[in-house]
Amino acid sequence: MAAPMKYPPELRRRAVQMYREADPKPVIRRMAGELGVHPEALRNWIRQDEADQGERDDRLTTTEKQELAALRQENADLRRSCEILKAASAFFAQELDPTRRRY
Repeated sequence: MAAPMKYPPELRRRAVQMYREADPKPVIRRMAGELGVHPEALRNWIRQDEADQGERDDRLTTTEKQELAALRQENADLRRSCEILKAASAFFAQELDPTRRRY
């Protein structure tokens, strides 16, 4: 389960929009102080928006992150299923073994 968001999505969206529309670009630390958010939080929001807009390729887009999380969950589920099937297969192979003595 993901950690709860400290800042509301609307604040995040508006902060990034303010930064992108500003000319010249403001100092992130100063802008973050004015908005009452941590500078690194604002910096990460801006970077993520740039990735989502295709302006940077050094990080995954939001869609790619969601897809990766879903694939990791599916992989974990399949591994669990595989372990259950292996255990069941071993159990039934042992039960059907004609050379096995039953007491």
